[in-house]
Amino acid sequence: MSLIEVVDLHQYYNSKEVLKGITLAIEKGEVFALIGPTGAGKTTLLRLLDQLDNPASGRIYFAGQDVLSSPKFRLEIRRKMAMVFQKPVVFNASVHDNVAYPLKVRGYSRESIFKKVGRMLDVIGLEGFQGRNARTLSGGEAQRVALARAMITEPEVLLLDEPTANLDPVSVNLIEELILRFNREQGTTIVMATHDMSQGQRLAGRIGVLIESELIQVGRAGEIFNTPRNIKVAKFVGVENILKGVITSNEGGIVRINVHDRTIEGISDCQAGEAVYVCTRPEDITLSLLKSSSSARNLFSAEISRLTSSGPLTRVDLDCGFPLVALVTKRSADELELKVGKRVYASFKATAIHVISPK
Repeated sequence: MSLIEVVDLHQYYNSKEVLKGITLAIEKGEVFALIGPTGAGKTTLLRLLDQLDNPASGRIYFAGQDVLSSPKFRLEIRRKMAMVFQKPVVFNASVHDNVAYPLKVRGYSRESIFKKVGRMLDVIGLEGFQGRNARTLSGGEAQRVALARAMITEPEVLLLDEPTANLDPVSVNLIEELILRFNREQGTTIVMATHDMSQGQRLAGRIGVLIESELIQVGRAGEIFNTPRNIKVAKFVGVENILKGVITSNEGGIVRINVHDRTIEGISDCQAGEAVYVCTRPEDITLSLLKSSSSARNLFSAEISRLTSSGPLTRVDLDCGFPLVALVTKRSADELELKVGKRVYASFKATAIHVISPK
């Protein structure tokens, strides 16, 4: 039995449907990431899970029980959950009092509170900050205080809404390490919303893609990023090479696809005559100066139309008779002496092709 299950969940704001028939199961102890563009409905779904709002329709179950069945049970479930928002919420009080607040309202003794807060501040790396006013902390420090306040009562479920948005890289790493530590050491089930796809890959066992208020695909990171279910997901997860084509043959699962009068070979169960989208990631494209340098099924002569440097990587825009983008290391770009107008060979394996049927 799943720890949290939502069934056919709908929500409206000002007559606009912001969640459309969401059905999702979250397992006990897992880290689950919701990714999607701004306005897709990620925060709305988290608020419904945390019982801050009521859904327009649909059901929410916790350990098999209907959360909305009674106010008493709903309150019990809320006490098993904690939520941390994108913008850290801290009171105009000491760091100690901020972290201690949930314990005080639950009637813990002063001695117990002192010990628990001290241990928690050690965990989040803010030992010695007890007397500091929380409003004087940096953004990363304040978010760690908010996270500590959420975890001080050891909730079963931690909900995170863009927990590292607008933080510096060092703070992001600290917050991510804490998230994984709480999950690993306490078995906390974590549901987080993020628009940072790489963060979802780093932290989550499974990912759900929420686009235009619909949960389009759920799966492990490799499934989401390498085999997107449709073009919306493919574009969101950064598949830059998306080409329209038509299957000309399928022999034992090896398909030949006509793309701009060129033939691309891939692996698919689509049949001859089907119109499809051909997807491949830029990092799966290999560039060489000699035609004989590659044994890949797909090899095309190409002219470089643009070069863009990004740190240690170089993006190479190519004209192969169809547009193609490759991503190579700066070192490789220098060794190949790549420049606009130069002709190279672009190759990629049939296994690097993901074929999407628009049906």
